[in-house]
Amino acid sequence: MKGPAYMLAGIGLFGLLDAISKLLSAEHLVWQVLLVRFATILAVVLALRAVRPGWGGVLTTRHPRIHLARACAMLGSATFFFLTFTHLPLVEGYLVFFTSPFFVLGLAALALGETPRRSAWGWAVLGFAGVAIGLAPGLAAGLSGAAVGYLWALCGTLCYSLVFVLNRRLRHEAGMARVLFWPALLGFLVMLPPGLLHWRTPDAPALALMLANGVIVGAATACLAEAFRHASAARLAPFGYSGLVWSVSFDLLLFGTLPGWTMLAGAAVVVVACVMSERSAQKPGGKSCDPSARSGSRVAESTAESGSGP
Repeated sequence: MKGPAYMLAGIGLFGLLDAISKLLSAEHLVWQVLLVRFATILAVVLALRAVRPGWGGVLTTRHPRIHLARACAMLGSATFFFLTFTHLPLVEGYLVFFTSPFFVLGLAALALGETPRRSAWGWAVLGFAGVAIGLAPGLAAGLSGAAVGYLWALCGTLCYSLVFVLNRRLRHEAGMARVLFWPALLGFLVMLPPGLLHWRTPDAPALALMLANGVIVGAATACLAEAFRHASAARLAPFGYSGLVWSVSFDLLLFGTLPGWTMLAGAAVVVVACVMSERSAQKPGGKSCDPSARSGSRVAESTAESGSGP
């Protein structure tokens, strides 16, 4: 259960990240918020490596193209989800995001050769139906005020799904430094020109939240990377549904927004799909989605023994 445990922790941290980003979006543009976020990640990684030489393992890689693709997908995901929550409540954006398992199962089958149980496809489709139920009021209204938000959420979901699968491709690379450093460096370089051009000096609380976002996203990324060292993409995908709990909670606590009954009904369907998908994956005699998945624990152990773990 190490993979699912890391996945749940990562999703919870990303829920907090999105809530803080929504708070910041009221007065600050995406370029500035993400510039500070990526700069913070770079600073933390470099500081850790200065205090503890070699922390996180080497920065070089045998798979530069995969890392570049992953960095681009992560940048797209961060940008699109920030824009999503400037238009939508957290729970609505998350329900669009929960189409991700459908995309992940397809990408995992095409790119990784993983063959999920047939029942996993069925439960993923049911989860997609739950998303449709939850968004029914918005769809019936013609997406009048939420069209842009739903579009950004869909783009962010596609990028996230690609990150999900690329993480699995990199599961045999021990160490956390390259997982954090290269996406942060690309994001910093891309956001630097527009971030400086549209810079608005934040007050102390806003700056603290921007800096906290960098630490949170680093911790969340590390959790997801560890999750993929212990389990297949198809098995971990349904655990993304746990974000429902966080999105509803943060919407209520920070923004005073309560989901409607259709949203709750859709969420209930999604949770059932998540639970049943996990039960299906654990049935005796079932084939592993990835024949090499068992080696994930050995990779993590060797990383910890070498001192290159987080």
